Amino acid sequence: MTRPYITLSCAMSLDGYLDTEAPRRLAMSNAEDFDRVDQLRADSDAIMVGASTVRRDNPRLLVRSERRRMLRRAAGRAETPVKVTVTASGDLSPESAFFTQGDVEKIVYCPRGDSARISRALGSVATVTALGDQVTMAAVADDLAERGIRRLMVEGGGRMHTQFLVEDVADELQLVIAPFFVGESQAPRFVGEGRFPWNASRRARLTETRPIADVVLLRYALSHRFDAERGPGDEPQGPPDGERPV
Repeated sequence: MTRPYITLSCAMSLDGYLDTEAPRRLAMSNAEDFDRVDQLRADSDAIMVGASTVRRDNPRLLVRSERRRMLRRAAGRAETPVKVTVTASGDLSPESAFFTQGDVEKIVYCPRGDSARISRALGSVATVTALGDQVTMAAVADDLAERGIRRLMVEGGGRMHTQFLVEDVADELQLVIAPFFVGESQAPRFVGEGRFPWNASRRARLTETRPIADVVLLRYALSHRFDAERGPGDEPQGPPDGERPV
């Protein structure tokens, strides 16, 4: 079965940080780019974030634009994509917006040995799925394919991006650069340490550079499927809704 087309979506500072050390989330982008991200969400069948992102940012992961929700309904789809996360600790609140916002399935992947405990903790708010002794992103992609997911958008955080990149299962990276520095050593970074397939001898292919007000979108092809299948974000964008996706 063909895996979903996987797009990694990230906004970072000039020095590679996703946020600050402070509990309050730092907006890396602007209204125009938030609208672009909302279109990417609307084009996706599922959105994935790491458990640490669920805890730190409490994201809703909803399609914000009413027009885009209407188009999804007209196509026989749910208003917002399926939500996906991965955890080993099970430290997830059933009351978080990830679970309470949006009338869509929420899937929580975990190691086999932790599934019973995590299922009891989350109750009916999510579908808890065990994937081996350790969860790999390749196994997640395979399971989502069996569920009919054709396009997966990965919104972070850094650990998720690192795993997808190191395992070489992503098809595309959409990286937005904010025009400022963070400069805090304990702030979360775009990626952590790892043996990445893209290095000095195998460079990722830059396919687009797009200024969006005061930020820049860099779009990289990470697999042959980028050319074989039209990727999300190619459609012209409508007027920005001016609301930051969370």
